[in-house]
Amino acid sequence: MKRALKHLLIPGWLARRPFTPALLDRIETAIRASERTHDAELRFVVEGGLDIRHLRRGAGARERAVELFSQLRVWDTAHNSGVLIYVQCVDRAIEIIADRGINSKIAQSEWDAICRRMEDAFRTGHYEDGALQGIRDIGALLAAHFPAAGDNPDELPDRPVVL
Repeated sequence: MKRALKHLLIPGWLARRPFTPALLDRIETAIRASERTHDAELRFVVEGGLDIRHLRRGAGARERAVELFSQLRVWDTAHNSGVLIYVQCVDRAIEIIADRGINSKIAQSEWDAICRRMEDAFRTGHYEDGALQGIRDIGALLAAHFPAAGDNPDELPDRPVVL
């Protein structure tokens, strides 16, 4: 009940306020730079609060991230190499969802460690540092397992999605 009230009473614009247009530009630039080093595609999503439909189901950040992974067609890459970084601002939760081509080589525990570091940075008000370092950490992990090779088209938009 307390969680639902928090989501319903905190306006989305207020929850997303740390993600300024300037920070979204820097995130887009960081994603573009990261994608030059590996064969994966990144999407970054920032969402204020969950709507009543998700709250009634008891949906958490993970379930919502999986839903957005599908809705935004992050799975729709030639090598099944999409990665979604989901930031749920009201709960201050971060989830990383990777497509099956990525999950075959990178354990969920590695993604979870990056999420916790980002959450720690956000908790102390360091949104820019947390987001950009998270993208760098994800890029390094992907470059180690899926280095860029040959033609590396940009299959998904680099601009963060704000909901």
